[in-house]
Parts: sequence; C-alpha cells; structure tokens
Amino acid sequence: MDRRQLLTASAAAATGLALSAPASAQTADDETQASFDTVMAFMGAMGGGDMDSMGGLMADDMVWQNEGDPDLPWIGTWEGKETIFGFLGTFSQNVQVTHWENQDAFASGDTVAVFGRMKMLLTGSGAETEEFTFALRAKVRDGQVVLWNWFEDTYAVSQAFHAA
Repeated sequence: MDRRQLLTASAAAATGLALSAPASAQTADDETQASFDTVMAFMGAMGGGDMDSMGGLMADDMVWQNEGDPDLPWIGTWEGKETIFGFLGTFSQNVQVTHWENQDAFASGDTVAVFGRMKMLLTGSGAETEEFTFALRAKVRDGQVVLWNWFEDTYAVSQAFHAA
C-alpha cells in the first residue's frame, strides 16, 4: 500500500472512530452527562441484581411508575425506596427478563429517555412474550434517580401473564 492509500485508509478509520464514539461531557453539559451516567448505572445494577448499588442510586423519595394493564401486579405507582424494593420483589416473583437491548438513549439536563426491545418469561403461566419495545423516562436529582416512568407493550405481557 502506498502512502496515499495508507493516509486515505487512516483518515477513514479515524472518521469512523470519531462518529462511533459515545457521547461524553465534551458533547453534553455536565448535568446532562451526570444524569445519563446515573440512569445507565441504575439500569446496569438492576440488570445485575445489585440491590446495594441500586439503593445507593435511588433517592429516598423516588417514584416508580409502570404504565399499562392494571391486572398485572407490577403495574402502578410506587413511592419511596422501601416501597419500590417491595414492588421489585413482586416483579421478580412474576417475571424473568429473557432478552434486553437498549437501542437509543437521550439525555437533557435531569431527564433521560431510553428506548429498546425486550422479552419476558411470565413465571406463573410459563409463557414467554415475543420481543416487544419499551420506553423509559427517568429524572435524576443530586446523582440519584427520583423518577422511573416505565412503558412497555402490556398487551403482549398481559397475554402471556394470563395464558392458560
């Protein structure tokens, strides 16, 4: 490869790396980046079952809202860290997440939005959902999550929950 080809290939590779680099404090203000990092850490702790880390990332007055079919025992609003941990126990008795994929995430100031796809196994019925989309709106205050507003395809989840 001659110098010109090498330079062209190097420039293309550098451009590709720059375009694929994750957002950082250099491209977002400090509050936005801190909010994004807090929500991603909370999500990671939740996915890993690390309740201690989750607790440290939750404000004492946190509100968790799950929208959808009110016949599902994890749909509703829970306020306060201890109440939320109780709700998470109910959730884990009923649901096993079998697939999780964050596809897009955005942050602005104290607000973070995450969109993705997931699948669930409903332990009571033994039925598994097809892959469906979810959306999350979270708010952060002083490095802790204060709002977790969750949206999922509760029709698909309800069908699997009530399967005979």
